[in-house]
Parts: sequence; C-alpha cells; structure tokens
Amino acid sequence: MFGLLLVIMLITGINYQNSLIYLLVFMLGALFVAAMHQTHRNLAGTEITLVEAGEGFPGQELGFVFHLGRAGGDAIQLMLMTEDGTERSVSVTHEEVISVRLPIRGTRRGPVRVSRIRIETRFPFGLLRAWSWIRPASEGLCYPAPLRPAPESGADHLGDSGDQRRKDAMDHVDIRPWRQGDLSQRVQWKRYARTGELVIADWEGDASDPVWLDFEAWPGADRELRLSYLAWLLEDRERAGQPWGLRFPGFERGPDNGAEHRREGLRALGRFGLEAQSASTKNASHRTSREAA
Repeated sequence: MFGLLLVIMLITGINYQNSLIYLLVFMLGALFVAAMHQTHRNLAGTEITLVEAGEGFPGQELGFVFHLGRAGGDAIQLMLMTEDGTERSVSVTHEEVISVRLPIRGTRRGPVRVSRIRIETRFPFGLLRAWSWIRPASEGLCYPAPLRPAPESGADHLGDSGDQRRKDAMDHVDIRPWRQGDLSQRVQWKRYARTGELVIADWEGDASDPVWLDFEAWPGADRELRLSYLAWLLEDRERAGQPWGLRFPGFERGPDNGAEHRREGLRALGRFGLEAQSASTKNASHRTSREAA
C-alpha cells in the first residue's frame, strides 16, 4: 500500500509538474529505504537463550524462560511468538539482559517440545518486518494428571494409614524450639501469637513411619492410571508434610519431603516409560533407513 501510494503521487506530480509533490515522493521513498536498514539492524545482533524449560501438570501453562541480550545498540519492540498465538513484546537496551517467559500449555504426560518460536520486529515505522525462527533444543515436562485412588483400589494403606498414625500419635507430642529447615506446618502459631515463642510440634511416628508410594499397589490398573494415582498421593503426602518414598520399576527414591524431593518424584513419574519408547523409535528409524540404503 505504501509503494502504491508513492506511485500514484509520482504520476500526479508528473501530470501536474508539481515540484512539491516530487519532493514529498522522494522524501517518503528515502524514508522507506532507511526504514528497511533500521528494521533489519533492530533485530540483528540480538542474542536469545532458553534458560528454563517449563514443568507442570496437564492443562497448566508451562513457563519457558528466555534471556535476550544485545552486544551493541538497543533493540526496540521485539516480539516473541509461539505457533499457538502466544506472544510477548520486549525492548532490550545496550548490554542488558531481559528475561521473557512464554507460557506453553501442556496437554499430556511426557516431554513438551516447542518446535519453533518466531522473533520479529516492525520498528521503527511498521512499514517492514524482520523476523527469524528459534528452535529450542531443550524440552519441558508434563507430569501425570493427579487422580485420587478409590479406597477399594488397594491404595488405602498408602494414604489412610499415615493419617491414622498421625491421629494416634497426637497423644505423644514433643514440643521443641524452631530450627532452620523446619516446615512451617509444624509451627505452633497460636502459641507464638500468645507468647512470641517459636516452637515446633513433633509427633511420634512421622519420621519413623514414612509412606512408600509403590507402583505395584494397583495390579489391575494400567500404567497411566497408576502414575496418576502416584502423583495424587505424592502431592497429598507433600501437603501433609509427611516423608514419603517412591518406588516403581527402574526407580526408587528413599523417604523424604520438601520441594526438591517433590520435583524429583514428579519428574520421574513424568518420564517413566517414555525414554525406552523414544530409544526404540530411534532404533526402528535407523534400521528402516539402513534397509532403504
């Protein structure tokens, strides 16, 4: 449209021999050429790095975090877009690193791959667009969807027995001063409000009777259903602040609790059985290509 406008103005100037129209056409043409170089330079030299691949449950948005930097000059109004339409606009100044989080929705258990991310700019006038494609090598991870097991499914000993032990142990409470690393759920907040003393309540059996989450506890269920049961029980034990261990074929993690222990358990559940499938697929593809050769 801009080029068509210049042509019409040029024909008008020739027809009427109007010098002002000539001047305006040549000025706008020079502006177009300058915008072409400026738009390209605004994108050239931008460094973008994927520093964190998102993790979460199906249906959640997994945050992929990118760092954008410039070795020289500023980059104004850069746009990062995914293939599903999610976009983020940022500006990067000279020798500054900007963090950009792109949410990618997880749909099912397993690796979450981002095939392409488009980075583009229309600075300064919006007449032209410079773009490039980014193909991240790292991948995110989608955990199994948590599903509460039915009591008759054979998992009642995994969940209810721990709760009953804690109820039985309420009569044997040990009050001690708070120490670094204690869970906030154990703090006696009412006592703290009255006396200002930060103390912890320890119940007998919490540390000595951890819960083991076992893949073999549901012999009649399929693999994905068992993993969903384990994910729910893992989250439930973590919310209760009770140590838990995780056991399934090829993996065993001793009883513990905390954010890192939870993350390791969910990651193991998310990847269970998929690495072997990926390896077999690659081997089959290699054999097919070799036979074709």
